[in-house]
Amino acid sequence: MTRRPRSVVVVSAAADYRQGLAHGLVEHGWDVLEADSRAECARILATKRPSVVVVDVQATGNHAFLPDDVDAAVVTLATRPSPEQLRALGKRSRAVLAKPVGAAELASAVEAALLPAPRPVERGPFVPRAPAMRALLEEVERLRDADCPVLVLGETGTGKTVLARRIHAIGARPGGTFVDLNCAGLTSDFFESELFGHEKGAFTGAHAPKPGLLDVAHGGTLFLDEIGDIDLRVQPKILKVLEERKFRRMGDVRERAVDVRLIAATHHDLLQSVAARSFRADLYYRISTIKLVVPPLRERREDIVPLAREMLEKRGSMMELSVDAEERLTEHLWPGNIRELKNVIDSSSILSGGDVLRADDLRFDAVAAPPSERAIAVAMPAAPPSEPMLAADATRAEVERRHIELVLEAENGRVESAARRLGIPRSTLYWKLKRWGLTQAR
Repeated sequence: MTRRPRSVVVVSAAADYRQGLAHGLVEHGWDVLEADSRAECARILATKRPSVVVVDVQATGNHAFLPDDVDAAVVTLATRPSPEQLRALGKRSRAVLAKPVGAAELASAVEAALLPAPRPVERGPFVPRAPAMRALLEEVERLRDADCPVLVLGETGTGKTVLARRIHAIGARPGGTFVDLNCAGLTSDFFESELFGHEKGAFTGAHAPKPGLLDVAHGGTLFLDEIGDIDLRVQPKILKVLEERKFRRMGDVRERAVDVRLIAATHHDLLQSVAARSFRADLYYRISTIKLVVPPLRERREDIVPLAREMLEKRGSMMELSVDAEERLTEHLWPGNIRELKNVIDSSSILSGGDVLRADDLRFDAVAAPPSERAIAVAMPAAPPSEPMLAADATRAEVERRHIELVLEAENGRVESAARRLGIPRSTLYWKLKRWGLTQAR
């Protein structure tokens, strides 16, 4: 049976509302059928073959009345759909219209639903703008098709796991499994059980044999996050895996062969840990064939606003960032890095009203004050008697700029010394000087 090109079925349990929608579509030249249930809708789709289905989701917020195997174009009507509902409903719909819907608007949406479906836009990965991140990704690209161990260094929340997945994806084992184990806070026994597995009776509660993550990662990549937290007693066993490609399950005397690529990450200075004898030197040199350092967010400020926009988009939010919000985000120190940025964007967008996210809407943790506020609070020197005082209504930015000028003057223009005195990273100070057009510092 061929499909009827000007035929549409309207699905709603509310008779008056359904009839009103049908009347409006008839007035616009459509052949309309009505269904008040999932079963009736399925019968019409099977026997009449309409081209478009208009479905009223009512209070359920889902396509409860829509059969699973609909091959007609779907237009959905919903009452004030949330971003989450929009994403869910949009998976099965050519259009989602917020009620109340006028006859002309509905007819236009139904007409558009007959057009060929647009090809989905494929979004590539976020492309950093910051020179430090671009240099890092160039280093990663040079590891393409490599199979050597990699040690990823960086502060907590900078995206070390994301980078590890990228290294795996372009390496020599892209089809293998990527296994991720965070070592922070794990006891040595629990870590061994998770990584190596155990035999029945290996310890109290071991009622059956259990494969470990090494078994799962065989032929792929093992990512040990926060490797600096691994107990000294376990470190020789990891070294054996790397050097001999063998391991033993807990409670087993047999050695098992394993072939994995190791990527490790830590926020610790492992050389200091080696000097303190809390990390084995032989293991350090075995895992650090290649060392990559992920810069903190405060050293890649060009990426902050694009990342914030991407986070809003992934939430399904239609919010825009105001200019003052962008400035406030860029000025913040971000001690929690990308993880903190996501927290701020999520909480601020949820609790703020309107279509624009403004600086006053941004919700920072009290312990994570913006760098300008922290620097002024910690290192504000007394102004020389000859210096004129700022006006009482001076903005925070004006106060900060004058304070930095005074500190630079006291340090004879040496940026590194001034940054140390201010308690902020040198890269942050350089960024502020460039923003204000102050180039006389050295």
